Amino acid sequence: MNDLLSRLIGGNPEILVAGDLILDRYVWGEVDRISPEAPVQVLRWEREEETLGGAANVAQNLASLGCSVRLMGLLGEDEEGDRLEALARQAGMDVGLIRRHPGRPTVSKTRFIGRNQQILRVDREEAPPHSPEAEKEMSAQLPEALGAAAGVICSDYLKGALTPAFMEKLVAAAGERGLPVITDPKGADYTKYRGVTALTPNLAEVAQATGVTLDSEEAIDRAARAMYEELAPEFILVTRGAGGMTLYGKEGRLSSEASNALEVYDVTGAGDTAAALFGLALVQEIPAADAARIANLGAGIVVGKVGAAPLDPGELESALSGEGKQKIFSRPGLEKRLQTDRARGREVVVTNGCFDLMHVGHIQYLQQAKELGDILVIGLNDDASVRRVKGEGRPLIEERQRAQLLAALGCVDYVVFFPEDTPEELIRAVRPDILVKGGDYAPEDVVGREQVESSGGRVEVLPFVDGVSTTRIVNTIIERYSGDKYQA
Repeated sequence: MNDLLSRLIGGNPEILVAGDLILDRYVWGEVDRISPEAPVQVLRWEREEETLGGAANVAQNLASLGCSVRLMGLLGEDEEGDRLEALARQAGMDVGLIRRHPGRPTVSKTRFIGRNQQILRVDREEAPPHSPEAEKEMSAQLPEALGAAAGVICSDYLKGALTPAFMEKLVAAAGERGLPVITDPKGADYTKYRGVTALTPNLAEVAQATGVTLDSEEAIDRAARAMYEELAPEFILVTRGAGGMTLYGKEGRLSSEASNALEVYDVTGAGDTAAALFGLALVQEIPAADAARIANLGAGIVVGKVGAAPLDPGELESALSGEGKQKIFSRPGLEKRLQTDRARGREVVVTNGCFDLMHVGHIQYLQQAKELGDILVIGLNDDASVRRVKGEGRPLIEERQRAQLLAALGCVDYVVFFPEDTPEELIRAVRPDILVKGGDYAPEDVVGREQVESSGGRVEVLPFVDGVSTTRIVNTIIERYSGDKYQA
């Protein structure tokens, strides 16, 4: 594992995440006509998804990196609140600090997406959002909330959780315990953030808070200096979209990071990810310049995904190691990644196997499979599965090395392990457009055919290269190099 990543996630620190909890909804569909009732597009519903947004997305990123996360915020006594809380529990968070208030709806944002574009967003929230009773309840929880925490990350969307009075109490209580407080701010008045360890505003937020027109690097520096003089944080990390990120401290500009995003599909949640990673890095006493680099890499990854999607540790490790695109995924991580690929109209091809002792037959087969679609996914038997299928002498190459060999091929996009004897469960989860099998199988005998065809996909059988197999290679090695015939 990359040393910087090891330091980032080492020790599984407990982080208190406080702020505005938002339920993000996505409604996916096809747009192919204009309504006869009005000059608007008609979205033909296909599916819906709910994810964690706002402070809950910050927490989700931390939980995905192995942190112990306690989530503090406000929800309504409604179905949306129930679902958000359930999603947070499912992600492994402690939700005991969440307060529920009758008459206050859970904040939700519903995005309608057609032809790979967001065409409408519908927000549900209370105005004005301030609740004195909720503020008192949250303030009373602070001693218990901070008891085992290593640090605090606040996410402010101006929805009523982080009032000036509450922030004052939170910063004071954290300061008494020597805990860093990292805040993703919002609004025109930043005085409530005075005393925090670090701020992570974007350019628009810096301009709003300072009144400075940010039309040059000098203007950005001047605005950051004004914020620093008023609020005296240790660090200000300005997130700049395609311009990357710039870190400021007492001495002024400390470092700048160029954007590393390969593709920008959806900027939702990029600021949450940056705040989570920068905050976690500071909690783990990683130097601020390295913390800014980590935050920039993480934000560059999530803008290539659909919606407020959390980081996969493997993606961050690949980015920190300079390896570029991650190829080896967990099953849930792959499902999320393919959701983005499908939103871009890409056809998914899946094949599977042991791929033990790679040879030219494997490579030609995979190249042919890739030509059938856009994204080639390899379902790879893990070591235990190979032993059951092939016998106790196999595999010859352990699973991680087999996965790395496959991932090194240009024709392979993603690799995912499966522990079962057959790929049926994997195929059901991935839902390929094209399922490929090698050899002389009849299509009706291919495992997973029914699942694929029932969802509109198809099965393809490709021939193997004659005379080339792992078994033949092993037997040749035994024949040529057994006994005293072999010399190193």
